[in-house]
Amino acid sequence: MSSGFYLINGSTKDAVNASDRAIQFGDGLFETICIDRGQARHLHRHMTRLRNGCSRLRLEGVDFGSLQEQLQALARQAKEGVVKLIVSRGNSTRGYRIVSGQLPTVILGLHPLSRYAADLQTNGIRTRICKLRLSLQPALAGIKHLNRLEQVLARSEWDDEAILEGLLLDTRERLVEGTMSNLFLVRNGELHTADLQDCGVSGVMRSVIIDVSKTMGIDTRITTLSLDDMARADEVFICNCVTGILPVRQVAGVCEHFVGPVTRKLIHTVEHWDDDGNEHWYSS
Repeated sequence: MSSGFYLINGSTKDAVNASDRAIQFGDGLFETICIDRGQARHLHRHMTRLRNGCSRLRLEGVDFGSLQEQLQALARQAKEGVVKLIVSRGNSTRGYRIVSGQLPTVILGLHPLSRYAADLQTNGIRTRICKLRLSLQPALAGIKHLNRLEQVLARSEWDDEAILEGLLLDTRERLVEGTMSNLFLVRNGELHTADLQDCGVSGVMRSVIIDVSKTMGIDTRITTLSLDDMARADEVFICNCVTGILPVRQVAGVCEHFVGPVTRKLIHTVEHWDDDGNEHWYSS
C-alpha cells in the first residue's frame, strides 16, 4: 500500500491551500481510524467524537453521512491500514474570526498499519514520565483537535527506542494520559482512568474498554490520578485504536508491574468484541 494516498474533499491530491485554517491556526480536528479486514474499526464511535468536536469548535458544513460512506468504501478497498481523517474549517484570509458558512476541508490519508512486536502484549512495555506538563483548557478537553504541540514537544524528550510511550501530567501534577494513548490502572479488581474535563484526549479505545469492562463485571472509576496511584496499582496499561491494549511493565524511576490477569482478559475480550454500530463515546 502506498503511504502517500490522500483524498482532499473527495479528490485525489496531496496538497491543501496555503490559506487553510489547519495550516494557519491548527483550526480543526482529526481521527485516527484502524482498518482491519476491510472494516473501519469503531467507526461509529469515531464519528460521534468528530460530531462532538465540530459542535464544540463551531465547525460547520461537514456532511457526516457522506464522510462515513467514504470511510467505509476506503476500508473495503484498502483491506487494512490506518486512515487519518482531518477536518479543518477551510480556507480564510488572515485573522482569527470565524466566518459563518465557510466550507470545511476534509482530508483522508491512508497509511500502512504499524506492526508492533507481538510480545509487547505478552511482556509489556517500558514507559517514562515526560517533563512537559499539559495545560488546562476545559473548552478543548476530550476532543482530538489539531493543536498537538504539547505532544510533539513531549515526544521529543527521549530517543531510546526501548521506551515506547511517555506519560503526561498536567500543571497540577495530575496523571492524565500518554503522548499517543490513554492510561488505565487496575487496583483491587477495579479500573481507574483519568478524568479528562480539564485536558487530554478522550480516546475511542478508552470508550471501548470502559464499555467492555461493564459487560465483564469490572467497575471503572473515572477519577483524578497521581503518580502515587500508579505506583500502588496492581496493573497498568495504555491503549489506543492502532496499538490496542499494551500492558505497562515499567515506568522509569517510578514503578514496575507484572502483566496481570485483568489486563490479559481485557486484551482478549476487546480483540474479539463485536463493536459494529456502537456510537458510544465518553467526552471526559
